[in-house]
Amino acid sequence: MKKIILSATLLTSSFFYAQVRVGIESNNQYYLDDDKIKIDEKEAEDRLRSNTYIKVDYFKNKWEFGTQVESYYPKAIINYNPDLQDVNIGTIYARYNDIENGVNITLGHFYEQFGSGLILRSWEDRALGINNALFGMNAKFRLTKNLDLTALGGKQRIGMGFDFSDSYVLGTNLEFNAADALKLENTDLRFGASYVGRLNEEKVTEYEGINDLTNAFSGRFNLGIGGFNFGTEYIHKQKDIVIANEDYVDGTFLEGNAILVNLGYNKDNFGSSVNLRRMENMTFYSDRKLAGNQYNKGVINYVPALTKQYDFSLQNIYVYQAQGGINWFEKRNGEIGGQYDFYYDFVEGTKLGGKYGTHLAVNGSYWGGLKSTYDFENNKLEDEFLKFGEKYYSDIAVEVRKRWSPTFQTITMYMNQYYNAPVLEGKFDDVKTDIVSVEGLYNFSETSSVRFQLQNMWASADKGDWGAALLEYVPNTMFSIYVTDMYNYGNSHAESRIHYYSVGGSFSKGATRIAVNYGRQRGGLMCVGGVCRYVPESNGVTLNLTTNF
Repeated sequence: MKKIILSATLLTSSFFYAQVRVGIESNNQYYLDDDKIKIDEKEAEDRLRSNTYIKVDYFKNKWEFGTQVESYYPKAIINYNPDLQDVNIGTIYARYNDIENGVNITLGHFYEQFGSGLILRSWEDRALGINNALFGMNAKFRLTKNLDLTALGGKQRIGMGFDFSDSYVLGTNLEFNAADALKLENTDLRFGASYVGRLNEEKVTEYEGINDLTNAFSGRFNLGIGGFNFGTEYIHKQKDIVIANEDYVDGTFLEGNAILVNLGYNKDNFGSSVNLRRMENMTFYSDRKLAGNQYNKGVINYVPALTKQYDFSLQNIYVYQAQGGINWFEKRNGEIGGQYDFYYDFVEGTKLGGKYGTHLAVNGSYWGGLKSTYDFENNKLEDEFLKFGEKYYSDIAVEVRKRWSPTFQTITMYMNQYYNAPVLEGKFDDVKTDIVSVEGLYNFSETSSVRFQLQNMWASADKGDWGAALLEYVPNTMFSIYVTDMYNYGNSHAESRIHYYSVGGSFSKGATRIAVNYGRQRGGLMCVGGVCRYVPESNGVTLNLTTNF
């Protein structure tokens, strides 16, 4: 009996000296049909869909243990990866983290990014249905005060927790803080180098010349002096067989590469940045035949669209997706272009600043394909390094944020777009748009406000012109309610003009938030951080719950 009491005492004591963290997220949808929108017959049998995640992490001294249990029951939300099914372990890990001595070792599932991610990024985004965690070992060491090393290896998750790709991903990364080592004051100077390899578990024998190991290398540096910042990164991917229509193009092998340049200057009330990128055959998957799949399964690297992520709904109808891969038969390879941002704050008391100041922002982007020459007879492709091919996308936007009184402020935006729909979506006509958006926010108190939006888009093709409106009321810190509508009133087919209305609200208290929504969802691309997934048209009720304790 004494032994039992002693064991219980030790266990209780251990618990109090440890920390447990639990996070729950549940996204539920019930799909309905109406006179305008009906879900696909194949999906109609299971109208209730749910994606639920329960993450538990345990911390004690230098040790961490954690797991994420995932439930896609009775089925995952429509158009998520079909490999996500039932209830199972999503991820599990054990980590030793000795901050003082610069040692961090993880066994099990882990996430990692080298540089900008163009060579390696494993990450989770539940809204997109992405979880490209690696399962194996990730070891980080601080070799000196200014030199860090990462070495990793494992298999990539492509479905539920223990559903892996048929290859191993290997990688190393070095980060050197040169400014600190050289004791440079008011200067940030860093260098980095990375290696990532994909090692096939089984040899491909039906095609000649395919290597079991495909290698990629990168180098980068970043320099910051005062308000000026300059960084660049170059990635080279070893020659590998071309994939088209989920199959090998026999005898066709191409290298891949990417160069990224970032420039920025910020001082006082002025700021600007320019991001330039050229990519050629830069898709990199843990299984070659996953290339181009719509669920982002098996993606080793991170290739986001370098365009501004806009806040207004109509600005996100024609969104650009990065074209980093090769389409052999349609003669398209990679992309070249960039984006710029400029802002200026007119200070209070000036003519343009007014009594409370004015914020002006201008941003835009331009993207096109590489100018390429294809030689199908000899299975060759040549790209001209800095020459632009067919135009894919461009936008320019001007935003003015103005506070008119202590309680009222507005956002006014104009945006112009060009969208090459035949290339980007396989549609017939290019789309040119002009979009005007206005938002007003009135604060009744520090915790109560009302917000309204009005938008209009004039479009040259596709579904024609759109209008949109939103009204949101926040009575206090716990509740909010809203109503919104998007209407493609300019559709040339009158029977296809649809009001995408929605009404809902949320309740928040502490770390818990519950949101309910009823209405229609416009079909198209939904993007987070420049990566997108296709969302079908639907109508129904949505319930979302998030909490942490």
